[in-house]
Amino acid sequence: MEDKLKLIKEKVDKLNEAGRAYYSESNEIMSNFEYDQLYDELVALEKETGIVLSNSPTINVGYEALSELPKERHLTPALSLDKTKSVEDLKDFLGSQKGLLSWKLDGLTVVLTYQHGELVKAVTRGNGEIGEVITNNAKVFKNIPLRIQYQGELVLRGEAMIKYSDFEKINAEIEDVTLKYKNPRNLCSGSVRQLNNGITAKRNVHFFAFSLVKADDVDFHNSRAEQYAWLQSQGFDVVESKEVTKETMDSTVEWFAKTIVTNDFPSDGLVILYDDIAYGRSLGTTSKFPKDSIAFKWQDEQKETVLKEIEWSASRTGLINPVAIFEPVELEGTTVARASVHNISIMEGLELGIGDTITVYKANMIIPQIADNLTRSGVKDIPEICPVCGGVTKIKQDNGVKALFCTNEECLAKKIKSFTHFVSRDAMNIDGLSEATIEKLIAKGLIKELADLFHVEKYKDEITKMEGFGEKSYQNLIASINEARKTTLPKFIYSLGIPNIGLSNAKLICKEFDNDINQLLKIETDDLVTIQGIGGVIAETFVAFFKKESNIAIVNDLLQEVEFEREEKSEEQIFAGMNFVITGSVEHYANRNEVKEVIEQKGGKVTGSVTSKTNYLINNDNTSNSSKNKKAKELQVPIITEEEFIQMLGE
Repeated sequence: MEDKLKLIKEKVDKLNEAGRAYYSESNEIMSNFEYDQLYDELVALEKETGIVLSNSPTINVGYEALSELPKERHLTPALSLDKTKSVEDLKDFLGSQKGLLSWKLDGLTVVLTYQHGELVKAVTRGNGEIGEVITNNAKVFKNIPLRIQYQGELVLRGEAMIKYSDFEKINAEIEDVTLKYKNPRNLCSGSVRQLNNGITAKRNVHFFAFSLVKADDVDFHNSRAEQYAWLQSQGFDVVESKEVTKETMDSTVEWFAKTIVTNDFPSDGLVILYDDIAYGRSLGTTSKFPKDSIAFKWQDEQKETVLKEIEWSASRTGLINPVAIFEPVELEGTTVARASVHNISIMEGLELGIGDTITVYKANMIIPQIADNLTRSGVKDIPEICPVCGGVTKIKQDNGVKALFCTNEECLAKKIKSFTHFVSRDAMNIDGLSEATIEKLIAKGLIKELADLFHVEKYKDEITKMEGFGEKSYQNLIASINEARKTTLPKFIYSLGIPNIGLSNAKLICKEFDNDINQLLKIETDDLVTIQGIGGVIAETFVAFFKKESNIAIVNDLLQEVEFEREEKSEEQIFAGMNFVITGSVEHYANRNEVKEVIEQKGGKVTGSVTSKTNYLINNDNTSNSSKNKKAKELQVPIITEEEFIQMLGE
């Protein structure tokens, strides 16, 4: 018994440490798979011994909120859910009742309170009893109604979450790989609990209601489904659900399992609750769980396979990530042959060696992961040179985590931003070359300089086998590359990533020198400062770029690949000598860049701020009190709408 008590204490400490990091610090120190496995082992030990420690996560709801946000006690405890991985358990739970089966969203639970039709309070779940007040942050969630028709007191719970598409965009803007967010849940937790709601607003947080706590004097006909429908009528997005009975349980769970792979939002399982409100309430609760609902965690499909190699993938920060390549296996309906191992510490924990028999699974049925190593031959052959540049590598340890880095400051992988800029829309506009794809091409040694992008057709076999690529994606990429061979000189100059040279400046310079690349390669600072809008700093950086031999070599190689087309001049340069500022949203054009392009084609210039030299401010909301509108009125600069601008064009 003494040994088992010691084991219980060890598991409680490990789970509490992981839970505290996950809920309070938005940091993940163990995978969901490991956590669930430890948790299930603890539950089994507690049942066997009859011992449940006071700090056990099996009886405690959550963790104390640690921030400067004010705290508040919930009207009714926000309990967590008991869970199962068995569909049979769901059937037994439901019995003869009708239920609602819905997604278990992987975000942060938030409780909203409305009074007299207005949102007055938003509180995080916290430890279930006391949460953090985040009202100002909730007001900038993307889809929360600030006012509703219902005038009584409404209290509801839901999940704040960040979609995968938004998560990827936010992570793409973070250059340091070590600072990237691990998953949408961590990002959401940090976003929702900000002290500055301006940061929350930029994160595209969405809210999905899943439980109505209080709404007096509304007849829901004793039905949870009716509650959901009523919440939707008030303007709330409600978690997707399906009515289910014991007989339809298998087919309904199967529908969710097939659908999860196409979802744009994170989900780590399902939730079932009784549709009959009164029946559910009559069952009461345990100290931790309500008895009217239960969570279903996916039974992770695991397959045994053999580790063939560790591929080392270099990134722009110098971090070299290990990726496990194994014999292909079928998981959740798709073929899987690789999984990120993240760092050397995880490799050492798994004692991962080539030829080992490993078990793999898909976390949340989506992300391939290694569950265990059955043979554990040990970590060997950590590369001493970078796979991209051949520079010396070094193992660094930060916060107890070992990782491999390239020490060469000139490593090509560290210059990935220049490749990403080169292929961007306003530059060479090569569709299909995302930052992640470029990173893979560099890591595999398929491209070493910008000009190599025009010859990736040589590596068809390697590219079509890359994750996210197939024959169609490859053909689309090649077509886009060939299309990019014909471009304009300003776009080419902009694509080189010369400091301080935006597309507008590139157009001004190219126009002054008759779109002649040979002239541009020879110009001096004095030649540039005479151009209106080109100052000394811009001139110096432009000239310095073309004085550097390595840059000239890059440009000369690229000139072998591209052909310059003349930018067609407008029939009439009606905006010659005019300065415009554009603000607010546009309706007739796709975006403000399109308006800018039209102005520049007609001889005008677009600047970012209103000055005495501004001729027109374009703003569809010309009555707003924005800083640009105020400045324009102060300087007596005409404020015109998009419609009025189009009339000026005579179109």
